[in-house]
Amino acid sequence: MPRTRTALLTTVAMFAFAGNSLLCRLALKGTAIDPSTFTLVRIASAALVLWVIRRTRGVGGRLGGNWASALALFVYAAGFSLAYVHLAAGTGALLLFGAVQATMIGYGVVNGERMRVRQWMGLLIALAGLVWLVLPRAVSALSTPVGVSMLMLGAGAAWGVYSLRGRSAADPVATTAGNFLRAVPFAVALSVATISSVSFDGVGLAYAIVSGALTSGAGYIVWYAALKQLTASSAASVQLSVPVITAVGGIVLLGEPLTVRLVVASVAILGGVALVIARRTAH
Repeated sequence: MPRTRTALLTTVAMFAFAGNSLLCRLALKGTAIDPSTFTLVRIASAALVLWVIRRTRGVGGRLGGNWASALALFVYAAGFSLAYVHLAAGTGALLLFGAVQATMIGYGVVNGERMRVRQWMGLLIALAGLVWLVLPRAVSALSTPVGVSMLMLGAGAAWGVYSLRGRSAADPVATTAGNFLRAVPFAVALSVATISSVSFDGVGLAYAIVSGALTSGAGYIVWYAALKQLTASSAASVQLSVPVITAVGGIVLLGEPLTVRLVVASVAILGGVALVIARRTAH
């Protein structure tokens, strides 16, 4: 039962992450909202919803989380939004999840986690599937300004750090609420620093609010709950499913075409992830 619960929580979290990608893409490419405003509204909306959840549960007293995790959360959210203005979706996914893998798996190896040959094979297969999925658009990374690429790599590394720090969270709701509340001042400072380029419209604000309240606030609570039962390597690898879910969401919601490339890449990514996370059932 615990294994089934972890699998369910992880699946829900991956769909939430994919929802964030779709909402960010829709907002920054199709509305007037700027990246800094999107980031501020997203973080503030999540903080508000999580505060309401805590009050509804009758939880008072000291907040969970800490400033280091809040900073990592902000760096991820801001870098993600700022970079996606200039990056194609495929290029962004390759840079983001490449950085997540390097951060989380690197941490696991340094701290004594050992992956079996089958797991390494699964990781390589999943990464190959990701590259294959985004290759047509990822070629544009060669002409992408270094600064923009570094923003997305930094966002991926920050998300890896945030995820790693969340593995020890005793109360996912309290921890996530505290981290988002502490991240609000950082987002406000970014908006003040970029006030000359502030712009928004109703649709863009709506996307940012949904991204914050639902796919970030609620989604990250679920992710922190799942992280307790995942190794760093498994937590990193399972996130390679997000580009697949995002691509499928693009087909269903945005009318993007279903291609043979997507089907082949999806099988490779999901199959590779299955090899990585099947370690505990091999005994």
